[in-house]
Amino acid sequence: MSRISRVALAVLITVGLSAPALAQAVTQADVQRLQDNTYLAERDITTLRSRDASRASQLQAELDDLKDEVIYLKVKLRKDRTLTRTEFGDVRDRIESVRSRAGTSSASNDTENGNRTPPSDSGRVGASESRPSTRAVPRGYVEVPAGTELDARLQTPLNSGTAQVEDRFEATTLVDLMTDGRVAVPAGSVLRGVVSSVQPATRTSRKAEMTVTFDQVTVNGRDYDLRGTVTQALEGEGIKGDIGKAGAGAAIGGILGAVLGGGKGALLGVLIGGGGMVAATEGKELELPQGTVLRVRLDSPLQVQPSAR
Repeated sequence: MSRISRVALAVLITVGLSAPALAQAVTQADVQRLQDNTYLAERDITTLRSRDASRASQLQAELDDLKDEVIYLKVKLRKDRTLTRTEFGDVRDRIESVRSRAGTSSASNDTENGNRTPPSDSGRVGASESRPSTRAVPRGYVEVPAGTELDARLQTPLNSGTAQVEDRFEATTLVDLMTDGRVAVPAGSVLRGVVSSVQPATRTSRKAEMTVTFDQVTVNGRDYDLRGTVTQALEGEGIKGDIGKAGAGAAIGGILGAVLGGGKGALLGVLIGGGGMVAATEGKELELPQGTVLRVRLDSPLQVQPSAR
């Protein structure tokens, strides 16, 4: 074999070996688009429910499994720093299949860098905060806009020394959340969240932190998906017991100012960062005890069916 042939063969082998690695390059942005598509699929199923409740229920069961798989992919990519295109593509295609069977053609129309992406009403992460939703609200539902804040009391204590990735936790809302003159989310509704990352304090690195987000709320016995980010943590002991005297349905975001007592407020030793990241500032484990009040911002519109009252 000539020297030129040997060089050419070496180049071909090198390209052949590197191509799979390039094909496997899945980013956090790719996985976030998957999660965005699950929210769009939820919307499609909600719209379908008024036409075919049985089919909608079947698709909802499939979607619930897919949402768990998306969380798994997100955690795996964060921990292992690698995710194959095969794994990514399988979940992406199944989400699109659910959207297609729910009666939408939008899932098959949008492509970005070879990947399916949400239509323009979702866009990039965080876009819902900067422009109003254009989604149709099903009859009998109300829509809580993205950016709305609500306050909830933590029912499950969280500690960076014992928490594990994918641990679930719950909180209950403190006051009625009003939309268009109706109670969209009544006080006492259960918010469910997930720990998506955790870093305990160590001798070498005393920085402890957790990333926590809310992904579901139960309203009048029905579960709805949401995207909620923690923006503030407040001492539970500083909240007076008679929340109702502050006025159910008062402006969310101002409500705690009326019921915080004893000069207490922000939870000491806790720093809230972007994307739901909560960090300890005193060189010890991060601890959010039961009763902590969390202020939660909706990162996407929430459509719910309010009670008749």
